Amino acid sequence: MAGLDWAAPDFSTLSRRQKTLNVNLPYRGGTGPMNLLIDSTGIKSEGEGEWNARKHGGSKRRIWRKIHIGIDEETLEVRAVEVTTRNVGDAPVLPELLNQIPPDQDVGSVTADGAYDTRKCHDAIAAHGAHGAHDVIPPRKNAKP
Repeated sequence: MAGLDWAAPDFSTLSRRQKTLNVNLPYRGGTGPMNLLIDSTGIKSEGEGEWNARKHGGSKRRIWRKIHIGIDEETLEVRAVEVTTRNVGDAPVLPELLNQIPPDQDVGSVTADGAYDTRKCHDAIAAHGAHGAHDVIPPRKNAKP
């Protein structure tokens, strides 16, 4: 179209190249300590659609992953991401998410659902210097008083 005789790279070349790219997106930052919101969701990475599988009894080759995300409550910027297999629980990933927050970033609170109500999660949040964490993680459904 532009009169250039350049060969376009194929998918494999682009895929290999993206692994070596180091993209640093600047963080806008908010006012005061960051309030971190954490949760996870499942994503399907390969296999036919759910409707087709239910309708026609599709193969068992559907592969699911879990994406764990931590976002800044004020700016809604993603601050931490971990991708795991579907059988990894939420609580074991929280320390890894907190480790992605720069040490000089003040964390005011961490808000998460009851899946994160474990001693290790509370200890990791306290070690990261967040206050008020016990107020924003509700107890698990099977918690003992």
